[in-house]
Amino acid sequence: MADRNREVIAKTAGKVISRSSGTDIDNFIDAVRLSVPGQGKLIFALDATMSRQPTWDLACKLQSEMFSETAKLGTLDIQLVYYRGFRECRSSRWIRDSATLGAMMEGICVAGGQTQIKKILKHAKRVAKKDRASILVFVGDAMEESLDQLAHIAGQLALLNMKLLMFQEGEDAQAHSAFAELARITDGAHCVFDSNSPGELRELLHAAAIYAVGGKVALENSRSSGATKLLGYNR
Repeated sequence: MADRNREVIAKTAGKVISRSSGTDIDNFIDAVRLSVPGQGKLIFALDATMSRQPTWDLACKLQSEMFSETAKLGTLDIQLVYYRGFRECRSSRWIRDSATLGAMMEGICVAGGQTQIKKILKHAKRVAKKDRASILVFVGDAMEESLDQLAHIAGQLALLNMKLLMFQEGEDAQAHSAFAELARITDGAHCVFDSNSPGELRELLHAAAIYAVGGKVALENSRSSGATKLLGYNR
């Protein structure tokens, strides 16, 4: 055995052993996830304050399509998280069928209150450690918190390989700058949609679901407008 070891060392002496780059490894993992049906986990977080009623109703109608879009790639587990009212922020168990998620969302009423994005991100950090979820989709139209504090937690999420997909309704400038920064820190995406054009949110949710289950390769293979938009913001 010692002679064999010396032989191996002699053959490799003076040679530089190349290492795979981070990009190579990411591409390999994505290729494996695409070829072998996998299981994705996605946190579906929504602002349920009073101004969000129309978009909450829209999300209730569209949520089922996230499951159908991933049927060929594998299974998708979704956890619903939302905030509303005074310091109320709740999360569901992991859900694997649209009927259960739809019924749960239909039973929730919006309520007035300020944003609680910090609670969402702290929850995502716990989930990333425990359940290995890697995608958080957030749908909202405002940000009323300290961006420095949110950015700090986003940095911790980035170290846990969780990406934030920030879907912004409307053109609020403060929300725009904050959502874009949180997405940048986690190598995620910040996309703006118009609630008067339900097809935009539908395509974004489609793309997010594909990304959660099949990775970037599956997203690149999808020809939907949502995939194109996510990839454009992810560069």
